[in-house]
Amino acid sequence: MANTTQTVLGSVVSLWRYPVKSMMGEELNASEVTDRGLLGDRGYALVDPSNGKVASAKNPRKWPKLFDCRAAFIETLRTGKKFPPVRITLPNGAIVTSKQGDLNQVLSQELGREVTLGTTVPKSPSLEEYWPDIEGLAHKETVTDEAMPTNTFFDCAVVHVLTTATIDRLRELYPQGRFEVRRFRPNIVVEPASAEKNFVENGWISHTLAIGEEVRLNVTGPCPRCVMTTLPQGDLPKDPGILRTAAQHNQVNVGIYATVLRGGTIHRGDTVRLE
Repeated sequence: MANTTQTVLGSVVSLWRYPVKSMMGEELNASEVTDRGLLGDRGYALVDPSNGKVASAKNPRKWPKLFDCRAAFIETLRTGKKFPPVRITLPNGAIVTSKQGDLNQVLSQELGREVTLGTTVPKSPSLEEYWPDIEGLAHKETVTDEAMPTNTFFDCAVVHVLTTATIDRLRELYPQGRFEVRRFRPNIVVEPASAEKNFVENGWISHTLAIGEEVRLNVTGPCPRCVMTTLPQGDLPKDPGILRTAAQHNQVNVGIYATVLRGGTIHRGDTVRLE
């Protein structure tokens, strides 16, 4: 239960996991949280066997169709158990699963280059990141190699938290842009108790978030954004202004990263408190 040393920040309004890295994911009503984040998140990835790098929409020129694929687990996940198979909906609507013997060939043909799908992380995981020509980014019009945390398919941290206050603030700053949660691929979306429209989660960095009865997260830093936020997905259009607005008004950051201090079950509607 919350005690006098905790401040209520708001509540969880949506939960997301992405079974295959850089594909569209699935919205959840509840999830187990382990030291690797939401159970099953980025459990699978595609690897380019020609160079051993993880396929990522961060290099959309090389992987333009990744965002057009959607992944979901076929069976219920169990803590401590092997990940179940995944079902992938391809851009043309066809459905394939990781149980198929010809899956890698199908995906390779769809994506235009050879790939292998699996849960085994390369020894030194890395990906390629394209940097568009936007003021405020660390690089411009170049592709860099980015190291990933050992033994994971994550970019930087295992949990990404975003508030509706940040989305609302970005909409105010750039009204013609379509700022929607799915552009930013968070795991946990929090609606603040106040009606403030601002980058409120910046103030949570270096603090502990208590979510529900069990889960405790350590907020490690801001979440710097990349070209992925500008890409079309579903009915959302391509829009460099999405990233440009974050660069101009919040040092390219949208949301925060966190590690898991204590796991447990998290539910939509859970109270979020600052310890």
